[in-house]
Amino acid sequence: MSDNKNKQELPQKDEQKSASPLLEKIQQLGQTNTPQMTKDTNIHCLTIIGQIEGHMQLPPQNKTTKYEHVIPQIVAIEQNPNIEGLLVVLNTVGGDVEAGLAISEMLASLSKPTVSIVLGGGHSIGVPIAVSCDYSFIAETATMTIHPIRLTGLVIGVPQTFEYMDKMQDRVISFVTKHSKIPEETFKDLMFAKGNLTRDIGTNVVGTDAVKYGLIDEVGGIGEAMKKLNELIELKKKSEDGGRLVQ
Repeated sequence: MSDNKNKQELPQKDEQKSASPLLEKIQQLGQTNTPQMTKDTNIHCLTIIGQIEGHMQLPPQNKTTKYEHVIPQIVAIEQNPNIEGLLVVLNTVGGDVEAGLAISEMLASLSKPTVSIVLGGGHSIGVPIAVSCDYSFIAETATMTIHPIRLTGLVIGVPQTFEYMDKMQDRVISFVTKHSKIPEETFKDLMFAKGNLTRDIGTNVVGTDAVKYGLIDEVGGIGEAMKKLNELIELKKKSEDGGRLVQ
């Protein structure tokens, strides 16, 4: 009987070993395939969910997007010739300003076509990430909260602290206005508006309003986003083919 039990247990152990790399990827990255392994499609999907984690690790019960996971993925996407386009799906409450800006700058500097789509919410520092792509979509019911940045924890009460925050805020405003169609004054008006948020300063912008202000390019879902990304990929191929010299 003991021999039969051992024989039955062996396949289960082998299955667990073979499944462990897949489970590890799901746990660490929230997806089943990494950019290096993509073979069945020319488009990679990058998800920005929960709270964007900075240099301090958040409690384990928080759903987070860790920049140490996202940044290597973006580098791998740029290097992988099989990946021709990137779809960025956002449902985030925001988070660390510098980590969010780092992800935004990397997405904006990719040589491959990129399309973002805001589902549910793309709040706070999620706004620069949403506008960093070549073309942006927002679901009709999705929202984006625009508000001034703030510090948590110990703050040194000196004028330089305010200057530091003001300069950091200017970085966010500059990036958003550079990568979208929203005028700087309009974005600042939304950021410092009173009465829109019950316990805060700022504005909660819903789907069609985000497009009206010029923050997002178009209202649409995943189908429209994929269609646009494929169009951008085809345009890039045509421009590369047209630029080649034929002898």
